[in-house]
Amino acid sequence: MDSKGQQVIRAWYEQKNWEQFPFQQEMMSAYLSGYSGLLNAPTGSGKTFALFLPFIAAYIDKYPDTYLTRKNNGLMMLWITPLRALTNDIRKAMQEVCTELGLPWQVLTRTGDTSAAQKAALKTKLPEVLLTTPESLHLMLAQKEYPKVFQNLDVVVCDEWHELLGTKRGVQVELGLSRLRALSSQPEVLSQKPEAKTKKPNTEKDFGLKTQNLRLKIWGISATIGNLEQAGEVLLGNTFPADQVKMVRAFIEKKLVVKSVIPPDIESYSWSGHIGIKLLPQVMEIVAKSKTTLIFCNTRSQSEIWYHAILDNYPEYAGIMAMHHGSLDNELRNWVEQALHAEALKLVVCTSSLDLGVDFRPVDTIVQVGSPKGVSRFLQRAGRSGHRPGDTSLAYFVPTHSLELLEGAALKQAIKNGVFESRDPVLLAMDVLIQYMVTLAVSDGFRAEGLYNEVKSTYAFADIRRDEFGKLLEFITNGGKTLAAYDEFLKVEVENGLYKVNSRRVAMRHRLSIGTITSELSLRVSWLSGGSLGTIEEGFISKLKPGNVFWFAGRSLEFIKVKEMTAYVKKSNKDKGLIPSWAGGRMPLSSQLSAVFRDKLDEVAHGLEKDEEIIALKPLFKLQERLSHLPQSHEFLIESFHSRDGHHLLFYPFEGRLVHEGMASLLAYRISKIKSASYSIAMNDYGFELLTDEDIPIEAALETDDLFSIDNLLDDIMHSLNANEMARRRFRDIAHIGGLVFTGYPGQTVKNKHLQASTSLLFEVFTEYEPDNLLIRQAYNEALALQLEEFRLRAGLQRISKQTVILKQIERPTPFAFPIMVDSLGREKLTTETLEERVAKMARQYGAEGVKAKPREGDDEKKGKFSAKVARKRGF
Repeated sequence: MDSKGQQVIRAWYEQKNWEQFPFQQEMMSAYLSGYSGLLNAPTGSGKTFALFLPFIAAYIDKYPDTYLTRKNNGLMMLWITPLRALTNDIRKAMQEVCTELGLPWQVLTRTGDTSAAQKAALKTKLPEVLLTTPESLHLMLAQKEYPKVFQNLDVVVCDEWHELLGTKRGVQVELGLSRLRALSSQPEVLSQKPEAKTKKPNTEKDFGLKTQNLRLKIWGISATIGNLEQAGEVLLGNTFPADQVKMVRAFIEKKLVVKSVIPPDIESYSWSGHIGIKLLPQVMEIVAKSKTTLIFCNTRSQSEIWYHAILDNYPEYAGIMAMHHGSLDNELRNWVEQALHAEALKLVVCTSSLDLGVDFRPVDTIVQVGSPKGVSRFLQRAGRSGHRPGDTSLAYFVPTHSLELLEGAALKQAIKNGVFESRDPVLLAMDVLIQYMVTLAVSDGFRAEGLYNEVKSTYAFADIRRDEFGKLLEFITNGGKTLAAYDEFLKVEVENGLYKVNSRRVAMRHRLSIGTITSELSLRVSWLSGGSLGTIEEGFISKLKPGNVFWFAGRSLEFIKVKEMTAYVKKSNKDKGLIPSWAGGRMPLSSQLSAVFRDKLDEVAHGLEKDEEIIALKPLFKLQERLSHLPQSHEFLIESFHSRDGHHLLFYPFEGRLVHEGMASLLAYRISKIKSASYSIAMNDYGFELLTDEDIPIEAALETDDLFSIDNLLDDIMHSLNANEMARRRFRDIAHIGGLVFTGYPGQTVKNKHLQASTSLLFEVFTEYEPDNLLIRQAYNEALALQLEEFRLRAGLQRISKQTVILKQIERPTPFAFPIMVDSLGREKLTTETLEERVAKMARQYGAEGVKAKPREGDDEKKGKFSAKVARKRGF
């Protein structure tokens, strides 16, 4: 027989004329039975209600006679989301349910956007449900007497867990959960009065910490990923017995229609990014037929360019079109989200800032500009359309160069085959652990053995050794072996076994630095007359002179001055200007999508033309076959030719640009063992180029068994790449997260060049005097795993070693080669020509037929122009 809570929830569903999905019923049963676990459900299937309503049902079962009158219950549910933008929408939906059920509850948010007054109010009166982010959770753990906040906590829900998994923010969540699990049901917090410090505690109970809080339930919500089971293990750690864990799957087939926008003229020679805007008329036809459309761009620069282009060419959309990306002011982003809800906008140009579960029901069409480089990312974006159970999602794929159409075909095939990317969890992120240890020391302090056992209970630190943990304790208390002479690094003091921060200055600086999101320092962009537009990275602003015009937030702005980390601007009437660029724009092709891409290429090589994209690309593939070769799945293509620039060698693994970066350097090093040479390297997602001024002995290299071997791989990588420089770049972020450098107070941010100098100096000091430093070791590991994708590189070499190598001597660049060579142009710094002018010159040099030199979306050399410079056509 159903409980009182289940009956109330069923009546609510009937009142709404809704029907519970089987997975929602299963979730209700699992929650009320006390399980923790992972809920796997597609976007728009009702997954928020699937967890929130069982929580309400459990509360009604606990207080069946007084649930309508009980108030001030304290914090009972903590809902963690990866994006601040998610919290407002979820909060409104939850509060509406509480109102309709007559529950006198408060549902509030605590994020970086929450005002100081609201945060202060939260300290005096806690809501029943609090929505927050990983960073804000750790800020709560940094408060004095924080156990009181969580003393009534029943459940923690990690929404969009797949987005946090595989990031250091995910590690933050793991550590935060380990502490919440360790809090007792009724904590007793040690008073911080002066006389209390003289008391020698003999049990951890004195600090409000007892044994594991078995009452606390932990649930994650995740979209489908390749390692779903592992995702659940990472979330729950190793403290939950197997019989207390459930995986609830929705098994709802979300209807998705994906259509590619085929360019009317397929260019045999394409280069990255240059035909996206050319398809603007076709895209705007789609927009005109739709009620509301989201145009997703992969970078903030690209979104600014598209918004500008639409405004230039379709002025009638002014007022019913908006832009949304992470660097815009929070008030502007909130306005866009509210306007979407109110159906006041017909079109929004956006980035990943609108990827996740915000419920925009009026949206019926999604346009993806350029390859999303991953199946899961595309499905997440496509799910913004038809965001209701049973509705069909409609998504259009717009290529930004000809070959990207083949990625579109691969994307559709991967979705059909159910191929999804895995998210590999981050392990032993010592910088995050150092920050967490200081966070606990800033609040009520911690004891070493108790904390070590908690940390060991997480997936991320299950393998941490006690001596490594001891080094971290030494590091936060006396700076370790190297920094003991510098007071700045002596943050934590030990009193009777309690690790505690007593300095108010250290505590304040640490609270300002909590988080794992690192990027180039940003300056606020504000009107000279008052009001903020958002933030732009310091590197872009530093290149501007007073009077320069740039486009940002969809407006033409004239730069006036920089004062106290704020760039002041005024409105400009000029229609041309620079487009800001942000760091970290290019995403590599995922391993899953690259594998399907190679399968599609194999179909092309065998003459199978069943996809509309492949049929459209027929002229390009015919030219590739005529000039060189179309590789089948058992073949590996290498092209070689001479030009006045030197000897070109082009390899086509189709493994993604990060793998190609490492593989190019590795092969160059191995070939140089036969004949010494200096190589220039260029790469894209499909292949890479080695260029030198002398003949490359590729035939001799292929006769050996070493070129694609995985033997001595790590040693060869270290020799072939500037491993120190790669590790140094990774160390900058590690030093920031680990608290070795302070980025400054609000309005007094430390300049980027000073931070770089500080982290470089620390890197040199550690490398010379403490080579076994855990953070240095982490920097090298991250360089291999993240920057080079060493695991994928190894797998790619193993695959290639089993293939038949096809070496083709060609007379001129092929359709596969040309975009890689164009990529190399963008790396040259000293030139007075624009990129489009240099591409046109190269097109004329090689007689490339039909090459059109348009500005490349997301390129750093934007001039704010959308008119094309057409290279002179020559036949072969």
